[in-house]
Amino acid sequence: MKRLRSCFLRKLRLAILGALLLSSLSVSAQSGVVGYTISLSSPEQHLIGVKITLPSGAAQRELQLPVWNALYQIRDFAQYVNWIRAKDRSGKELRVDAINPSRWQVNGVQDGAILEYQIYANSPGPFGAQLNAHHAFFNLAQILMCPVDGRSAEMHLNFDHVPEGWHEATPLNLLPDGGFSAENYDRLVDSPVELGNFQESDFDESGGHFRVIVDADPTDYDMPTIVADLDKIVAAAITWMDDRPFDNYMFLYHFPRGPAGGGMEHAYSTAIDINAEVLKRNFYPLTAVSAHEFFHLWNVKRVRPRGLEPVDYTKENYTRALWFSEGVTSTVENTIQFRAGLISEKQYLDELSEQISELQRRPAHLTQSAEESSLDAWLEGNPYYRRPERSISYYNKGELLGVMLDLAVRQASHDQACLRDVLQWMNTNYAKRGRFFDGSEGVREAAEAVSHSDLGWFFAKYVAGTEEIPWDDFLRPVGLRVAQTASTIPDAGFTASRNFDGPMLVESVSPGSEAGQAGLQVGDTILELQGKPVGEEIWQELFRLHPGDKLTLKIRNRGGERELKWKVGSRQEISYQLQDLEAVTTEQRARRAVWLKGEALVGQANSASGNTDNAGISGR
Repeated sequence: MKRLRSCFLRKLRLAILGALLLSSLSVSAQSGVVGYTISLSSPEQHLIGVKITLPSGAAQRELQLPVWNALYQIRDFAQYVNWIRAKDRSGKELRVDAINPSRWQVNGVQDGAILEYQIYANSPGPFGAQLNAHHAFFNLAQILMCPVDGRSAEMHLNFDHVPEGWHEATPLNLLPDGGFSAENYDRLVDSPVELGNFQESDFDESGGHFRVIVDADPTDYDMPTIVADLDKIVAAAITWMDDRPFDNYMFLYHFPRGPAGGGMEHAYSTAIDINAEVLKRNFYPLTAVSAHEFFHLWNVKRVRPRGLEPVDYTKENYTRALWFSEGVTSTVENTIQFRAGLISEKQYLDELSEQISELQRRPAHLTQSAEESSLDAWLEGNPYYRRPERSISYYNKGELLGVMLDLAVRQASHDQACLRDVLQWMNTNYAKRGRFFDGSEGVREAAEAVSHSDLGWFFAKYVAGTEEIPWDDFLRPVGLRVAQTASTIPDAGFTASRNFDGPMLVESVSPGSEAGQAGLQVGDTILELQGKPVGEEIWQELFRLHPGDKLTLKIRNRGGERELKWKVGSRQEISYQLQDLEAVTTEQRARRAVWLKGEALVGQANSASGNTDNAGISGR
């Protein structure tokens, strides 16, 4: 019924669109509303037409196209603008002057004006904007200019030349004419839009209504399974936070059969891409990224570091707290999945073991702190920066710091408080009061408030500093230790990475390896692995190989495209695995049970003198 309703509204809108466009300028001039119309008339060329209706105001106006959005990377979306022009209410052409490559100035607009431009959009995935013959997906900040002095004005959005059979999905408010509205520009561009012939379902949980939008081949997924698991995730997260800061929410999924991966959080929605073959083999990537992005409703979208507010669309927005905003969201992602019954204790501990192994294998964990990694997020688009000797991931170390901070708070409070209390405290004292927290100091303030203890040592050593984390000291109270094991694993002889929708680039080639002898070089672009296009899932393909297996890469470099073949080698690697202590006490098992659920052992605290299982973590 929703799709039929959407099609009806679209047809109605097309029927009256001409009249609306003729009157929109005068309406905007009277109401102060900024109107946007996006034309989808050239999907084969990936070209979008944008019309902005400016209300009356100052005689001179400036419009800014953001230079970044969705990723902490300067991407300069103005590079895709083909042309721009403007006219006043009478139709007179107005001069448009570029102030810089992403900012324009128009004069003579005191009575309102219409500005039009054409922009190219063919960046796939949840961090991009794309129009093609199959569908349209927009992060609107990448295609819509903002009137600099009208950023807080009400915004209206309409679509024109929508292909027959397409319908629309967005968390924006629906207008009577079939268009959409937002209270300001920030809300507008924090609302992704999908147009196409997608499938839709919905459910209600904990007082909220949830839409599930899937753009994929129906044979590649099972909608009832997705909905059932999302219901569990939503219920677990809302219960854990004891809060629901929305009435309606939208999950938007793409399951392409080519390269894919990632999710992007929004205030009332999320957009997620997962490779169809990966999804068929393992459902965990979907529940993991869904739990992560959904919890961003609190951590980062509302519990927000001061460095990210207000959003400055013209330059980098620096913060030292991404280890918390992103990394600790990954910590909670696993707690939510465990509470929802989607992962077992073994899966939880195995995933945590993998994260410890990842951090310990990167030499940069001894030279770059979690705060520095957060600050350097804007360098992630550069291949060298991503090398293990240069950087760590604030996702990776942040997730581990979330676990260790949880355990530190538990010990400091004698099991009366935990990470949930920290986040609930921040939600109450920051998000609900319209305040932003002051980086790592804001997190420390919350942790000390709920534990009633000085935790400065934790933040000095492991957040701002690069000291090795004493895993066993933190994990002993829950009956665990970290064991190191050496094993022989397949070695492809190279490392590679990609920058979201960019090419997969070779970062290093092992000296003397068969990969190097076959001709693979640093900087080569990997086009195919074992005959398949590559994306983030390349490492899953490599992990399934064994020493002696034949590896085939299609690469491109200055010499053109060619195919390389060699046999997979082997190497010794140290792995870190969480294991039970030799003798786990009843007390430790009880603590582990509530720790896995993200709960505190309320009412069962031990005295400081009698609590021997908690010994080991200290600021000394």
